[in-house]
Amino acid sequence: MGGWRRGYAARAPLSSARKDVDDAERSLIACAAVPTPMDASIVSTVSLSPAIRRGRSLSVILVATTVVQVLVTLAMLTVATLGPEITRTLGVPAQTVGYQMSLVYLAGAVSAVLAGGLVVRHGAGRTSQFALLFCGVGCALGASGGLWTLAVASLAIGWGYGMTNPASSHVLFRFTPAGRRNLIFSLKQTGVPLGGVVAGLMLPAVGLAFGWRAGLLVTAALALILAVLLQLVRAAWDDDRRPGARREGTPLAGLGVVWRHPPLRALALMTFCFAALQLCLSTFLVTLLVEELGRSLVLAGAVASVVQVAGALGRVFWGWLADRLGGGLLTLALIGGISLACALLTGLMTPDWPLWAIVAGLTVFGASAIGWNGVFLAEVTRLCPAGQVGSATGGALFFTFGGVAVGPALFSALVPVLGGYAVTFAAAGVFAVAGTALILRARPQETRS
Repeated sequence: MGGWRRGYAARAPLSSARKDVDDAERSLIACAAVPTPMDASIVSTVSLSPAIRRGRSLSVILVATTVVQVLVTLAMLTVATLGPEITRTLGVPAQTVGYQMSLVYLAGAVSAVLAGGLVVRHGAGRTSQFALLFCGVGCALGASGGLWTLAVASLAIGWGYGMTNPASSHVLFRFTPAGRRNLIFSLKQTGVPLGGVVAGLMLPAVGLAFGWRAGLLVTAALALILAVLLQLVRAAWDDDRRPGARREGTPLAGLGVVWRHPPLRALALMTFCFAALQLCLSTFLVTLLVEELGRSLVLAGAVASVVQVAGALGRVFWGWLADRLGGGLLTLALIGGISLACALLTGLMTPDWPLWAIVAGLTVFGASAIGWNGVFLAEVTRLCPAGQVGSATGGALFFTFGGVAVGPALFSALVPVLGGYAVTFAAAGVFAVAGTALILRARPQETRS
């Protein structure tokens, strides 16, 4: 009897271990059968080439998507940064730059809604290459002609710009652990103000040395080079593409998701207002400093870079603060209040102001008016219905692009009416008021939902 017990005891651990192995095998089969956002990161450690593993490294993905964002933002801001030289050469008013930015974002609004289908059929990597190709060709086209050619080029740049976020969000969602997504997405979004930094530091110097057309050509070359380099990670990113996939629903399905949910609807309308103010600042900052405050183009570009750096740091700070406060809506309301104060302060600026005071005021303006985007995207994913993150994000971004299309155009129209750029910045503070009111309204709607 004792021998039987000893034999059973000896066999029991072996049987238990064999059962554990079987359970593990079944778990792996289940993971392969039921896709989840983390499948790729699990599978990437099994039977994959070193190149594929490197391409799926979160650090590689984050750097690559951020650099793509920097380049498409650089392309989008090239004309605005070189605006004084371009408008002088073409013989049009300086505020015409605002209409150019509206063309960029109108095209971006349409392409952002349609980009989801491209990502499904071609993959995030290929869609990012398409985006860079459109931006590069658009910049090259803008350097080759006059006013109407520049208008067509702006549409091409906007079309490429609109593809970027759906593609990068797709690949980041696949390979980022759920507990780190807010931070990773916020870091990736710093590519927007960093693109502004590059534009402010590089383009005025190139424009003064070689002409504004050279600035456009340099941007075109950088975008096309990066499009080629992305081929190195395409196999790692695009293994989930479905070339024969049909479009699911209508291209505007995301708008319905947003509009049917009151908190999302209020958030989307808020982003229209905040985006309009952000683009007014990004578009007319250099022109304000040169035409009205009497600063040189190079100095104005440097100040614009400082403002964009403040926006990049602001995105990280506001995301951190939102986590500490336990929600992003209160943080967005705080951002709106600070943006309003800064817009009113900018309206008081004159050539007699010391440079340090101008830079200080505009730096805080940049940290608030350019720093809200990461918190906004995180709130969309938190408030949207289960399983509809992509549709809700696309629908909300449609309103974002609408705001950036309307804001600069309205600003351009108001400059001659109000009599200057500084006073028009003060008037643009109404966007901050409206956006903040919408957020305060969204908080009780969120509670009821």
